Amino acid sequence: MLETHASLIRTKRSIELSSEARQELERFTKTGKEHGRLAKRAAIILALDTADNRKPDTEAAIAYRIGVSRQTVQNVKKDFEAAADLTAFLQRKKRETPPIPPKITGDLEARIMALVYSKPPAGYRSWTLRLLAHTCVELQYVDTISHMTISRLFKKRRLNHTGLLLPGK
Repeated sequence: MLETHASLIRTKRSIELSSEARQELERFTKTGKEHGRLAKRAAIILALDTADNRKPDTEAAIAYRIGVSRQTVQNVKKDFEAAADLTAFLQRKKRETPPIPPKITGDLEARIMALVYSKPPAGYRSWTLRLLAHTCVELQYVDTISHMTISRLFKKRRLNHTGLLLPGK
């Protein structure tokens, strides 16, 4: 069982890990199954541990040995001190929302497909990606859209700009 916040001794200047917490962090860094960033965070805390009269290296030496910046060592130490317990410290935070909402929704995708299967405008033999993007903006389906966004949609659906299904791999 992982240690709770109360059983880990944390002070402003040093971190003292219990033997169980130290073993868990060592296991976390050695298995190779964990995310690299989290394994580095565990290695930093192990290097900062002062339990059993250990004398930790300087932050700069720890940063050099682990391959991170000194600021990262300081941030990890601050995060460890703020964490509720060891498990919370070793978990990746989940994103609540994607960084950018998707530009093409199901409704817009259907409208683009309807355009692809319709007759192209006068003066054009077939729909081009740029023409589709321009027409989507012109018809006020979206405020802006790139021809590359439409290209990714076709690639995702295995279609070309004429609406024909591309051969599978």
